[in-house]
Amino acid sequence: MDKKGKIYIVLTIIALLGIVVFESTKPQALNWYPSYTKHHKIPFGTFILHEQLERLFSKHNIIDVERPPYEYLNSNDSITGTYLFINNQIGFDKAELDKLLDWTSKGNTLFIASETINKTLLDTINANNSVISSLNNFDNVYQFKLKNKALKKNDSYTFDKADFINYFNKVDTLNTSVISVVNNAADEDLQTTKDYINTIKHPFGNGHIILSTLPQAFTNYFLLTNPNQNYTAGLLSYIPASQPIYVDAYYKSGKTFYSSPMHVFLNTKELKWAYYIMLISVFIYVVFEGKRKQRAIPVIKPLKNQTLDFTRTIANMYYEKQNHYEIAQHKIQLFLDYIRTQLYLDTNVIDTSFVKKLADRTNNSVKDTQQLFKGIENINNKTTLTKNELEALNTRIESFKSNNSWKKTF
Repeated sequence: MDKKGKIYIVLTIIALLGIVVFESTKPQALNWYPSYTKHHKIPFGTFILHEQLERLFSKHNIIDVERPPYEYLNSNDSITGTYLFINNQIGFDKAELDKLLDWTSKGNTLFIASETINKTLLDTINANNSVISSLNNFDNVYQFKLKNKALKKNDSYTFDKADFINYFNKVDTLNTSVISVVNNAADEDLQTTKDYINTIKHPFGNGHIILSTLPQAFTNYFLLTNPNQNYTAGLLSYIPASQPIYVDAYYKSGKTFYSSPMHVFLNTKELKWAYYIMLISVFIYVVFEGKRKQRAIPVIKPLKNQTLDFTRTIANMYYEKQNHYEIAQHKIQLFLDYIRTQLYLDTNVIDTSFVKKLADRTNNSVKDTQQLFKGIENINNKTTLTKNELEALNTRIESFKSNNSWKKTF
């Protein structure tokens, strides 16, 4: 690698180290994803809630259920206690809801905290819900109050991270108890006159159904905002303390966090940057060192046509030995081959007809052609030849060939 390439690599490494230092010292942005899972310490996780459940209730009574409710109740039909659902959305199908209601009617408690409540469930308890208008509430500030006087440690509890709040605009006033209400006061000094029902308790068979439209009340962010933990504790006080609490872990939006094995890498800062540095290092290797290496292919010059040099060498050998007769014989044979290959005439029989055809094809006279072949015949009848006679033969043959009119077309 040349000097320039090494400089580029050093600059790249320095830039990467600078990025790592910058990212490691930069304050990490809060993740406001509505997870509602017990493992997450993000604002809308429920890590603190699960710690408090084990503190407020007996630890062995807290049971996490990671299976669908229908499947779990179908295989554990004799269990009793409270089934607790907390998520931004919970979508029961008909069979599952019927299973839950049948289990509740046997003296158990169904506790659901969700922004949207199943319409079939609302119809079952003769209730309906709607959304609080927030036309004048630009800061999304809502105040919540507990209706049970024994639980009123504070007049109101404020929550400022809700885009909207659902409430119950219709309830069965004869059978339904109101646990808490909400108003949309945008300022602490501004008191609204209307409260909206957001948590209710309704008897069902020998059991009870508790519905809340504020699942955020059970999240880390809400519980860490003093004195909001009193509001959450007030809602949980409606759960029978002596019975098991089955905490749903199936209907959780945060489950999507663990759908990929890369979650561990990308959600741990140190592992995430180790992964990124590995990818960048592989890229640098491919660019600078990953090229295909092989021995240099030598440049092979094409072979030269040595026919002319070979002919000259052989001719010089004959010439140096003064063997004029053999040179004349080679010259005659080459001339006859020329006639066969270039003029397409048979040279086995040299007679008057042959001489006439050859003269016509070469643009030579019949007389000159006859004299050329008469000279060739005289040489063939000799055993020795002088230098002058050899040169005279060569001159006649070359002169004869120079008049060849077929050279222009072949």
